[in-house]
Amino acid sequence: MKAVSRSFRLTIALTVAATAATAALVSARAENIPAVADGAASKRECGAPGELIRLTNPLKRLALRIAGGQPIKIVAIGSSSTAGSGASSPAMSYPSRLAIELKALFPRIEVTVLNRGIGGETTTEMLARFDRDVFADKPDVVVWQVGSNSVLRDISLADARARLYEGLRRLRAADLDVILMNPQYAPKVISKHEAEGMVDLIDLAAKETNVDLFQRYAIMRYWKLTEDIPFSTFVSPDELHMNDWSYGCVAKLLAGAIHETVTRPTLTATVGQRR
Repeated sequence: MKAVSRSFRLTIALTVAATAATAALVSARAENIPAVADGAASKRECGAPGELIRLTNPLKRLALRIAGGQPIKIVAIGSSSTAGSGASSPAMSYPSRLAIELKALFPRIEVTVLNRGIGGETTTEMLARFDRDVFADKPDVVVWQVGSNSVLRDISLADARARLYEGLRRLRAADLDVILMNPQYAPKVISKHEAEGMVDLIDLAAKETNVDLFQRYAIMRYWKLTEDIPFSTFVSPDELHMNDWSYGCVAKLLAGAIHETVTRPTLTATVGQRR
């Protein structure tokens, strides 16, 4: 009888241990942290101040589809940091991770995120494939990551401005929700003379055309300058591209911003009513 009791207690202990291990694995995945990863990145929490994450304009098209329980489609167009250079696999790119995060936030909605990133492209080259890689897919939202290669190639801000506004005009004319994503805060970007100017240009364009801006540059700068996270934690060894942790964190923060925007209470004013 004692042998049976000891066996029973051992079984319970092993079950508890296995459950705890499974919970730890699920928790690690939920936080975009590889469960078996080594080093500082595996222990680092993903976060940034709310004012750097919040999207200011409503995503009207997306909100209507979600409210109606309809499928949603997002096209992520950009260069190598959309394609996923620096990630350990395509599954760790930010568009792939964004799809996972959004499915968790909207479990009853069918979510599709199409990765239309091509390494090395400038704004002009992206515009040339808008018809094929954006409009043909009939998305509800376009996340346009732009500016990095223009900075790296020393393209003038005047030329970059013309191409940026042309792209925004075309996206708005198609009645799509638009989220701009500015360059990454990485050593090879911030060392360029026009890096801050490009960030300011994209910020102004977003305000003047009433589209949303995901402030990747400011978020990553916050990690480095405020949180004192070393570049090696969130930038690849090439000092340009992001890595699994930062792609996952950007996806998590962007998904949260999208969720907050489409579920934000709308205030309606009644004008001219009299009792």
